[in-house]
Amino acid sequence: MEIPKLYKLFEKHPHVSIDSRKDGKGGIFFALKGANFDGNKFAADALKTNAYAVVDDPSVAVNDRYIVTKNVLNTLQDLAQYHRSHLDIPLIAITGSNGKTTTKELVAAVLSKKYKVYYTKGNYNNNIGVPYSILEIPTDTEIAVIEMGASRIGDISLLCSIAKPNFGIITNVGKAHLETFGSFENVQRAKGELYQYLYSRDGVAFVNSDNEILEDMTPPKKAVYYGKSKFNHCQGFLLGDPCFLKFAWVSVNDMESNSNGFYLDNPTRIIQTKLFGNYNFENALAAVCVGDYFEVDETDIKEAIENYVPENNRSQFVDTGKNRLIVDCYNANPSSMQMTINHFHQCQAENKTLILGEMLELGSVSQREHDVLVQLIDELGFKEIYLVGEGFQRANLPQAKHFPNVDSLIEHFRRNPLTDRTILLKGSNGVKLNKLLPIL
Repeated sequence: MEIPKLYKLFEKHPHVSIDSRKDGKGGIFFALKGANFDGNKFAADALKTNAYAVVDDPSVAVNDRYIVTKNVLNTLQDLAQYHRSHLDIPLIAITGSNGKTTTKELVAAVLSKKYKVYYTKGNYNNNIGVPYSILEIPTDTEIAVIEMGASRIGDISLLCSIAKPNFGIITNVGKAHLETFGSFENVQRAKGELYQYLYSRDGVAFVNSDNEILEDMTPPKKAVYYGKSKFNHCQGFLLGDPCFLKFAWVSVNDMESNSNGFYLDNPTRIIQTKLFGNYNFENALAAVCVGDYFEVDETDIKEAIENYVPENNRSQFVDTGKNRLIVDCYNANPSSMQMTINHFHQCQAENKTLILGEMLELGSVSQREHDVLVQLIDELGFKEIYLVGEGFQRANLPQAKHFPNVDSLIEHFRRNPLTDRTILLKGSNGVKLNKLLPIL
């Protein structure tokens, strides 16, 4: 079936399903294939709650509710691209090695104060998640915020061709997914595909001027800058204890100067967040800059960011009654690990304890990066350390206890419970440090 005809069905049944186990809400099921599953086999089950099923195995198509195509994923992507062409709205693409999900949620929270916003739910940021998210954008949406992830060169270019962003943010470029990228330079090249797309379409990028790497990646002609420097559209100032981010900001439109430089005269420009770590400053300031650009009231910007409560194991603070936890174990790479551990060291807290999971997807540089991290931990002088995973096997830290997996650490804590500690949990999602939460 041609995409325009399929789109007419989609307009009548405006919901997309990619999981036959979930309620399809009378929409269209796409029978995707993976390494360990074939969605064609579940199309019949999906039709119990979906109006149609798109399949690429003609043998399962027993009636006219099955739509046979050559490749289900390509059809999903083409339909999303066609839907996007019918949406005359600003679409902000957000990518980066660290902080893209937090930035996406902060930007969406700020913009939602003035506009009807659709934004990527969860971690739907790959070649399946982005087209799925595009197709979930209601026609009355005023601004969309779409997260884009990448594990190899070309990923962001593909996602841009589907989502067609006219605005974009690269949060930063770090040592992430080195196993598939091969080098930091390739990570930089891959993330830079967003700038290239915006440049070719006369789009706008929001750029962190404090990050020299981003400046070297040649942002598009239309760039809106934020950072600590006074020569920015939005200038930010860190305040208070680095444990929980607090900052102030001024915009280029209301900066005033005295002999000491720029100063603030408006209390609504001081924002106390619930985000752990000053490394979230660039994420929050990006949201401020986007909000200011789209003329969201400064009081609403403050309220949106201050009311944002991190969850999903990202920069999340949890007081269990027994301990105080900083839970940041959804993802980890050398850049984010070092930033988080450094900020935890600076944090004014008692009885600090590290629980670190190994960093996955680092390929041939894995051992070297773990050794560098162990050296940093030793130099910072942490006294109570728990390390989980093979990456830390060579760790030469007398004060550290090593465990092959999180289950063995759980058993240790059952026998030796921790109390009255301030604990940082940081590691790759695959290590599953979140399983420790009930016992801590």
